[in-house]
Amino acid sequence: MNILEKILEEKRKIVEKKKKEISIEKLNNRISENFRKYSIYNRLKESFGIICEIKRTSPSSGIINENIDFRKIAEIYEKSGVSGISVLTCEPYFAGSINDLKDVKEKVKIPVLMKDFVIDEYQIYEGNFYGADFILLIVRILDDERLKKFISICKNLNLEILVEVFDVYDLKRIFNIIEDWENKILGINNRDLTTLKTDINNTLNLIKYIPTDKIIVISESGIKSRNDVEILKNEGVKGVLVGEAILRSKNIEEKIKEFIN
Repeated sequence: MNILEKILEEKRKIVEKKKKEISIEKLNNRISENFRKYSIYNRLKESFGIICEIKRTSPSSGIINENIDFRKIAEIYEKSGVSGISVLTCEPYFAGSINDLKDVKEKVKIPVLMKDFVIDEYQIYEGNFYGADFILLIVRILDDERLKKFISICKNLNLEILVEVFDVYDLKRIFNIIEDWENKILGINNRDLTTLKTDINNTLNLIKYIPTDKIIVISESGIKSRNDVEILKNEGVKGVLVGEAILRSKNIEEKIKEFIN
């Protein structure tokens, strides 16, 4: 069993447990209107942007910072001019929590992504309740029926979507499902979720098959330097999602400036 299979197996157990604690009907009825929605789609449509991630650990990198203060880092990100913040809510492999999303959302006025392995509609309603502005949907872990259903739910909840692909097969599938890319972003993951290896050339190879004049494309994972950003931008990428390179830097503000400038 590879790491992706282990994560999904554990995720199913966690979601079923949560359903017993709060039913999907109750969660749907408790959707909060306390949080204003912010559009990552509009921000990236206007200009190239950086989405910065906050996480404690990951299977590929190990422990980054177990005691990280999500609220503090979120404030630094916003002050530094990032376009959005990605909050890794997945537990236990990333030591994340849905409450981390709520903590960040309460502190900033920029788009916040719930980044998780979404396999059940329950997670979408939960993310919306805790303030997510956009939700990650990973094509390779969802069949066509669930992808269509989840996209429809997000539309009804006024949630934007980051649709993640890894290869040409993923691209063909999602192009058959989505015709209207309004309020949707296409993310190319440079990390193979089965081997955890990263290579930004994955974005450079796949973007050739994408009409970047009609679809907002971002590159995810393995982006470590300003040079990486410039290479990707020159090929039509409208933004990058960066986590570890920033979180491990000695000066977060300066590292973000390096990427933005």
